[in-house]
Amino acid sequence: MSRSPIRSVRGRLAAAALGFLLVGCGAATEEASTDSRAEKKTEVDVEPIKAAKQITDARGVEVSPGKTPQRIVCLVALCDDMLIELGITPAATNNELLAQKGFLGKEKAADVPVVPGGFIAPEVEAILSHKPDLVIGLSDTHGKLAPALKGATTFWPVQPEKWQDSVGYLRDLAALTGRTDEGEKAERTFRTKLADAERNPSDRTALIIFGSDENFGVATPGTDVTAGLFPKLADYPWKSRGVEGTYSLEEILAKDVDVLFVETMSFGESDGKLSEKLAGNPLWKKIPAVRDNEVHEVNSEVWAKGRGTRSLGIVLDEATAALR
Repeated sequence: MSRSPIRSVRGRLAAAALGFLLVGCGAATEEASTDSRAEKKTEVDVEPIKAAKQITDARGVEVSPGKTPQRIVCLVALCDDMLIELGITPAATNNELLAQKGFLGKEKAADVPVVPGGFIAPEVEAILSHKPDLVIGLSDTHGKLAPALKGATTFWPVQPEKWQDSVGYLRDLAALTGRTDEGEKAERTFRTKLADAERNPSDRTALIIFGSDENFGVATPGTDVTAGLFPKLADYPWKSRGVEGTYSLEEILAKDVDVLFVETMSFGESDGKLSEKLAGNPLWKKIPAVRDNEVHEVNSEVWAKGRGTRSLGIVLDEATAALR
């Protein structure tokens, strides 16, 4: 099954919450391999970032706060990731990334106000109560808030689909906040880590799946930032076909997956790990990664939702260790 049904939580949490995760079943079709070995190697040199009062991002969105933003409200975890990289604490947030290891940690994150309404429907009045100079949200989920925020603050809709997008957004935010040195350092750290990892790629076949039960999805490069790293790290023969529900357990079994990374998505109280729920499926048990105890439950807050250079750096560390 493709990643597209929930591109916003990794793509859009709204779709997942509304039950649009499709069951991993259906006819197998021919799949083209995604081989990054022929791609241009990652450059580690970082272009200087210049402070700016306004920027135009890679999607053509013009962002002009009118002054250097000090109070920034995050409606998407990429925002929190970027701010931590730049040494800034969000004025408020609506996700749990800050509490994770490698970010603020639970104690310090508890001091950051939470915007009610969650990821899908953050409350406008609550957002504005924090007197933000800038609000950053996901374009296809929070774009509808733009009219209500207009005139009171600046809204920046972001929509990362590959790691280069995440780096571009980081550079733009570093320019707007004047944290140019911090932005360059964060970009250089990430690029160096990615370049190091791709010098010694694994010959093992890897796969990222996500979900809450047997209605699971496959993360694919081109639509998923984290999955986009994997063709540089291992054999990752999974590509978005532009339609939903196109991957099946039969196909996964046929690919002889050696290492599985599993993102359990919980909506409300957690009721168990995805890998444990799939354990009773006879096809699941035949997958080499399952048979050889190479199934890795990962932190979905970081792997699925972070999508910034700090989150992706953690993914690289954990993935390369598992793929050795």
